[in-house]
Amino acid sequence: MGAVPGAARESSLTLERGLALLQAVADADTEAPSISDLATAIGASRAAIYRLLGPLQARGLVRREGSRVRLGLGVLQLAGRVLPQLRFAALPALRGLAEKIGATAHLTVVHGNEAQAVAVVEPSWTAYHVAYRVGTRHPIQRGAAGRAIALPPDGPEWVASSGELQAGAHGVAAPVRAVPGLQASVGVVSFEPLKADEVGPHVVAAAAAVAVALR
Repeated sequence: MGAVPGAARESSLTLERGLALLQAVADADTEAPSISDLATAIGASRAAIYRLLGPLQARGLVRREGSRVRLGLGVLQLAGRVLPQLRFAALPALRGLAEKIGATAHLTVVHGNEAQAVAVVEPSWTAYHVAYRVGTRHPIQRGAAGRAIALPPDGPEWVASSGELQAGAHGVAAPVRAVPGLQASVGVVSFEPLKADEVGPHVVAAAAAVAVALR
């Protein structure tokens, strides 16, 4: 394999530094970082920071207040496109899971201290099933969907719950792993008791399929 052309290498480095700069601005918890702070954070000169800020400002991703830099509204516009794309990528795996188990399948993500359903598929062949709305939230410590997200890599593969969020409702959920920046789970919920040992592997497989679709 030939060497990477100089122009391509320089462009890649510029992109990497631009992303590092944006991340450094986002990581500031309280006071907006200064140009000097950002230069230190990404290991670049102040002059380089000014050059990198130009394209980010033009796209509304950052804004300057004197020597301070904050995230811009353009970041919100990008963030607003995340959930629709996440939902689209997850639907095939959720649809297969719902039809196989005969229970409502869902993709749940962390939203602050809560778990939020962002994609839901109901089975087509059951006489009745749980109506689970997109946007439904609940404490992350309750219910299989929330608790599955916190499962350690070397721990159980799935979590089962019964009546924690709604009387008579049973759930099984597994974490979506190996997708950087995503804290999520795939699960099923039913009014009929679920045999976790039978349902769990199918939920794990669906969560793995969602992870592959998102990479």
